[in-house]
Amino acid sequence: MLSTGPPKDQGEIEKPVQLTPLSSYDGTLSGRVYHSLKDAILSLAYQPGQILRKGDICDQLGISRSPVSEAVTRLAAEGLVDVVPQAGTFVARFSMDEIREGAFLREALELAAIERVADTITDEQVVLLKRNLRVQEALVEDRDFQGFYKMDADMHELILGFTGYRRLARMAETSWLQVNRARQLILPNPGRVADTLEEHRLIIAALEARDADAARATTQNHLRQLLRYLEPLEREHPEMFAPR
Repeated sequence: MLSTGPPKDQGEIEKPVQLTPLSSYDGTLSGRVYHSLKDAILSLAYQPGQILRKGDICDQLGISRSPVSEAVTRLAAEGLVDVVPQAGTFVARFSMDEIREGAFLREALELAAIERVADTITDEQVVLLKRNLRVQEALVEDRDFQGFYKMDADMHELILGFTGYRRLARMAETSWLQVNRARQLILPNPGRVADTLEEHRLIIAALEARDADAARATTQNHLRQLLRYLEPLEREHPEMFAPR
């Protein structure tokens, strides 16, 4: 877990959160509640340490407490919330150790994947990646940074999917949860966006050339750049991190 009790100065960070309507999701009621809450947590609409008031969530979404409780159980299992007896449910604070661990696991998975894909990628798969890249370029030109990072995630998911291993993308997403949440603190960063786009170009060029060594090197550099931006966050936002 990322914290062991209710946050300090709760009143200073609590704010109303507008949740995505459940109609935006598919699946069971509790599953849709889970996705709505998870999106709010990952986007930092819910701040680290902020309390989740089940009554407010029920009122806003127009549902009973049962599906909210089921959703909270799933979020707790993923380390995104902390359920503190006699105190409430709180959005988990960040842990730099968990961020580093997540980045380590994601790198291990992606480097293995990129080497395999460089040897097996088809012309049709290259077209899909280049099409994704063109959309990224348009989004950067429009300064739509949230849209850009959505296409960024889609690009990585495409590459992982090209391995033929169905569970790989899900494993990578799970390992990346805390990194992805912390990344919201550095958005938008136009300089980093431009660098990221160029790193994506190099990765796709290496795959198109079927150069496994270059694909691995460019992917490793790309993944490690993000951690370099995340490392200072613990000093800059100490209130969002769990005590060591």
